[in-house]
Amino acid sequence: MYPPPHHQVDDIDKMIAVIKQYPLGMLVSVKDNKPFLTHIPFIYNNKTGRLVAHIDKSNPQLETLQNGASVTVVFKGPDCYISPSVYTSENQLPTWNYIIVHITGNVQLLNNPEAAKQSMITMTEFLEKPDHKFILHKDNPKMEQFVNYIQTFEIEITNWEGKFKLSQDKSEVDQEHAKQALIKKSEASISGFIKTIYSK
Repeated sequence: MYPPPHHQVDDIDKMIAVIKQYPLGMLVSVKDNKPFLTHIPFIYNNKTGRLVAHIDKSNPQLETLQNGASVTVVFKGPDCYISPSVYTSENQLPTWNYIIVHITGNVQLLNNPEAAKQSMITMTEFLEKPDHKFILHKDNPKMEQFVNYIQTFEIEITNWEGKFKLSQDKSEVDQEHAKQALIKKSEASISGFIKTIYSK
């Protein structure tokens, strides 16, 4: 069977936790057999159980986001290469561990400017946690201009799929070693890489 059952997570609370920790999702839609992909932040609305986001109206993907259209959003959590050297057991092979959530759902466009503003305020408030050094106010004059260039939408979730590949097929000891490797590599400084990317 693929994917292996031991890599699948059905715990929706854990998947919501991934979405909240890693809100930048990859929005996937299709039109005339052509895939469209956009990376945008999503907020999970605890009250409605829906994902909320907005997209630039000049983005050609917007043509695929009609009311009722089916889309998929991919949220990528931490991942890393796992060397056989971290295991206590022998005869292991290299692998890659990861935490990913796939959400499938139906689009609902929000065409009310006030609702669009409120969604931006809610998103900013969430993303500014925990310090809240910036507060977006509804009467911000830039909001009046910006709201005309975006399309806010919700996604009514129809399917959750958690893909947590965390060496579940190994012994408890080796699972713990793989977990520590994932933590260590996730916490490792990437300043050198970022400086390289930004260099001219």
